[in-house]
Amino acid sequence: MKAKDVITRDTVRMLKSDLEKAELTKGSELTDGEELDVIARAAKTRKESAAQYKEGGRQDLVDKELSEVTVVERYLPKALTEDEARSIIEALAIELGVTEKKQMGSLIKEAMARNRGQLDGKMASKIAASVLS
Repeated sequence: MKAKDVITRDTVRMLKSDLEKAELTKGSELTDGEELDVIARAAKTRKESAAQYKEGGRQDLVDKELSEVTVVERYLPKALTEDEARSIIEALAIELGVTEKKQMGSLIKEAMARNRGQLDGKMASKIAASVLS
């Protein structure tokens, strides 16, 4: 705060507000996993906003949103690379005995639960589809 980093200050304030709002909605204190979900949702929202602004030709807002994403991601666990995610999902498919595409939902659900905050849902879905095909 003393460094006058306005983007970091404002982003952290918005994150704090999101966490407090989620806590109020739940009616009790959030677990670590629920806090990660709120923070991940904030990062995802900002990424989607940046994509929308880019389509609209608003580069100034794209830059602002992406810098906020950088700040938010400081509070998330390191994301898995596609290769790491593929090996995890392949091993999980063998462990669960999942072989058909119609079982893909259970595979993704379990992968997301075991790698909370580290695995992106879109990437997990894409990998699971290729593993099961």
